[in-house]
Order: sequence, then C-alpha cells, then structure tokens
Amino acid sequence: MSVLIFIDNAGDHIRKASQEVLSYGAKVAEQLGTTAEGIILGTVTYDLTTLGKYGVKKIHQVKDESLNQLDTQVYTKVIAQVAEATGAQVLIFSNNVDGKAIAPRLSARLKAGLVSGAVALPDTTEGFVVRKNVFSGKAFADIAVNTAIKIVSLSPNAYKIVTGDGTAEVVNFNATVETSKIKVTSVTKASGEILLTEAEIVVSAGRGLKGPENWGMVEELAKVLHAATACSRPVADAHWRPHNEHVGQTGYAIAPNLYIAIGISGAIQHLAGVNRSKVIVVINKDPEAPFFKAADYGIVGDAFEIIPKFTAAITKMKG
Repeated sequence: MSVLIFIDNAGDHIRKASQEVLSYGAKVAEQLGTTAEGIILGTVTYDLTTLGKYGVKKIHQVKDESLNQLDTQVYTKVIAQVAEATGAQVLIFSNNVDGKAIAPRLSARLKAGLVSGAVALPDTTEGFVVRKNVFSGKAFADIAVNTAIKIVSLSPNAYKIVTGDGTAEVVNFNATVETSKIKVTSVTKASGEILLTEAEIVVSAGRGLKGPENWGMVEELAKVLHAATACSRPVADAHWRPHNEHVGQTGYAIAPNLYIAIGISGAIQHLAGVNRSKVIVVINKDPEAPFFKAADYGIVGDAFEIIPKFTAAITKMKG
C-alpha cells in the first residue's frame, strides 16, 4: 500500500502545482501510516532525487521521450501500470488541465472513486472523506470514498508547500507505452514572467479600462507586485488581451492569495473563477458593482486615477 503522486513534467523544472500535490500526498501518506511515492513520465533535466524534500521516498520514472507530450489515453495506461505494480491505494493529482484530463480516465480504468477539486486533507478517522467546493465555490461538500483505490485531485493553491531535508530514490519503471494517436503540429506557450495558474498575486482588469492601449498601468502594477495579469471574458473576446489571461467560469479558475479586480463589474460567471482567492480587492467607479459584495476590500473611484497612485505607493513602500 502506498500513496502515488503524479508529477507534471515541465522538462526543466517542477511546477508549483506539483510541489503542492507532493506536499499534500506526503501528508496523506503520513495519515494512513504508509509511504508517499511519485510518478513522472518522460525525460527531465533536473535532479529528481531533490523531490524528496517534499516528503516522497521514491520516484518512479518512465523514461520514454514520447511521453514528453501529453496524450491522456497513453498516460492513463502507463500510470495504471505503475499503480498496479506498486500496490498504490491512493493516487493524487493536481486539479489542473492535465489532472482533469487524466484522473477521470484512470478512475474508470482502476474502478476507483474520484474526488476532484479537493481543498483540504482527507478525514481518515472513520473511512476516507474528502472536502471539495461545490456550487461554484458557494459551499463545501464532504465526499466519502469507499472504493479500494481512491483518487484525489487537489485544487491549485489549496495546500501549502512543505519542504524538508529528505532525498528520494529514483527508480526507472519499464512500462508498456503505446504509440500515441495524437500528432502535435505546433506548440504555442503562454508568455509572461509568471504563470497565471501558479501566481500568488493576480492583477485583473475588465472593460472599465476602455481599451487595450490602457493596459500599461495594469502591467506596471503587476510588475511591482510580482503578480500575474488576467482579464474578464469580454476583454479576451474583444482581443484586448490574450485568451490565456481569461479567468472565470469559462476561463481559468484560480485561487491566488490576492486578487485585484480593476474595472470588472463582477458577473456571476467571473466570480465563479476567482471566488476561492484568499483576499479580493475591487476597484470600480460604480458603487453598485456586484463585485463589491464579494470583495474583502473595495475602492470606489476612477481606476485611471487610483492605479498610478497605488503603484507609486507600493513602489515607495518597497524602497
């Protein structure tokens, strides 16, 4: 019996989401009195033994270059082989794009109960009960998983990263890897210093900025805060900003420590993607904007006057 944790392969580094699931999985293993082990598919350029600092004892690597490109059908079959060979009874994923694509397939293949979007450690005092958000983040549901094998996907930024002094043993796993039926013709990577899905602070703006030519002050604020930039759907649809910055029900669902919304009214669809943020700050000249009801802090005023002053104050504070 073990806890098996899926590590997203970024090639030259480990993603923040993987650091979170490794820390989470190690704690789950501690609760169950077993060991935490990782699985990574494809080739990497960093030292996998260093992942032991997150609490895992062993890393199973399937070294096959064809696995450097995600194919959910192929990944599912390979992960199932590792899970069966190691006797894993709990599998942990991040509830990101990859995890959302793989975990349900693996659940069906292994006949395992799945809880997606977990926000806390499972309660193992009487069984295995996992808490998740429901109704677009308006409530919690505690889900009891009674199957022999259990799969949990952790919401990004829902669990703190914990490190120690350990090292992990890296084991090459000889899996049967099928030829992918998917042919990748091109890859376009999102630009920006900080990935939106991994950002601790996000500065977002909407139609209140009146046009793409005014986004400079948003980017400047994000720079001094070391934050990622985001936008509402109408902004992305109007091509003021790229679609990879769109947050909301039909875009990315994020949970940063701080979310600053500038000139966004706060429609329910937008709130559904950001309401797990730890702190929400709203800046809008309309005092009746719905977003103020969800905000921890609100400023009623013209963003074109407030943001430059806000940026200057933060710059001065940082010295």
